[in-house]
Amino acid sequence: MTAGTILMKSTTAEHELAALQREHGRPLFALLLRLCDGDRQRAEDLVQETLVRAWQHPEALRADDFTSVRPWLLTVGRRLAIDARRARQARPAEVGDAVLEHAPVCADHAERSAAMLDVREAVKTLTPEHREVLVLVYFLGASVAEAAQALGIPPGTVKSRAYYALRALRRVLPGYAADLH
Repeated sequence: MTAGTILMKSTTAEHELAALQREHGRPLFALLLRLCDGDRQRAEDLVQETLVRAWQHPEALRADDFTSVRPWLLTVGRRLAIDARRARQARPAEVGDAVLEHAPVCADHAERSAAMLDVREAVKTLTPEHREVLVLVYFLGASVAEAAQALGIPPGTVKSRAYYALRALRRVLPGYAADLH
């Protein structure tokens, strides 16, 4: 084979492929678009892949068994779409960057430990009366009535000491102000 013969065969194949695209491209695309649940890009990729298969198997397109190549193209396209769907289902779903940007961020162990140390140091700055109320109500989970009984003071005093203790902590821990409500 000479270079001219190879060039002539390749241009003939390209013209045949272009003719296939013009004649059968729209129905093939319509079928693949339905099979791809409306994903135009995926359908276009499958049309391309179908035409590549047609180019790779010109003998199938020239078979005397059928009058049109459209059924062959539609069958190949449908099988490619099914294979693509199975491949997507076999692997984990793809996650875009936009999804990750809105994902909730959980504090790690180091941040929690640092916050605990900060709060512990801040609680040490409180008066003993305020500290007692905070420890009972917020850290040990006692009710106002239980704290009042344990400390031997009225419930109103427990509430006011807790209020002023939290207010003092907000001043000492400005970065945690939203957590101290």
